[in-house]
Amino acid sequence: MSEARDQVGLPEELHAVLTLDSLEAAPRLLGAVFTATDAEGTVAVRITEVEAYRGEKDPGSHAFRGPTARNASMFGAGGIIYVYFTYGMHHCLNVVTGPKGLSRAVLLRGGEVIEGLDLARSRRPAARADRDLARGPGRLCAALGLSRVDDGAALGPPGARVSLALPGAGQAPAPGAIRTGPRTGVAGPGGDGEAFPWRFWIEGEPTVSPYKAAAPRRGRAASGGP
Repeated sequence: MSEARDQVGLPEELHAVLTLDSLEAAPRLLGAVFTATDAEGTVAVRITEVEAYRGEKDPGSHAFRGPTARNASMFGAGGIIYVYFTYGMHHCLNVVTGPKGLSRAVLLRGGEVIEGLDLARSRRPAARADRDLARGPGRLCAALGLSRVDDGAALGPPGARVSLALPGAGQAPAPGAIRTGPRTGVAGPGGDGEAFPWRFWIEGEPTVSPYKAAAPRRGRAASGGP
């Protein structure tokens, strides 16, 4: 039994996806359902937009220059989450994939709230419509009620603090519906859409966030994603 499966007891199919490199795992998480449960209740989000980050091989990654106290969870084995705080206001949620030490992660950028609508609405009072509740990584994390306190948590079974379920039969997006492009808000070389077309989304989904290029930042090799 592998380390990731032994740690969190993931279902076989999900475990297989989470042992992959993030670039392979990312499109397979489209249509998956991420669920968070706490004392307030449960919110579940069907994922419609993701981005892949590849650690020290990726100038757009937080882990490009190696491990730090902030990004330590990225270096764990697939099957845990990495939650970071950005711009002094937003938390963002990533699913760690691949073997321990490689710092691979998939940023969950957008999704549709399919359970716990009232709770998600209370956490996102500024949302003008339900499609905006988890449209964008900061909004998604807020709707789920996750923060840095949850960084490093292991994905568990239904009812656990956090869980992830792959789409069932007939629920996965058709291959032709999956689009790719440059990652949103990533400055420097990592934002190059030709070299790093590592954003994946389901075409036609209203919960996919609009693409925004990053403003250039001097003196920084990496900016934006995990």
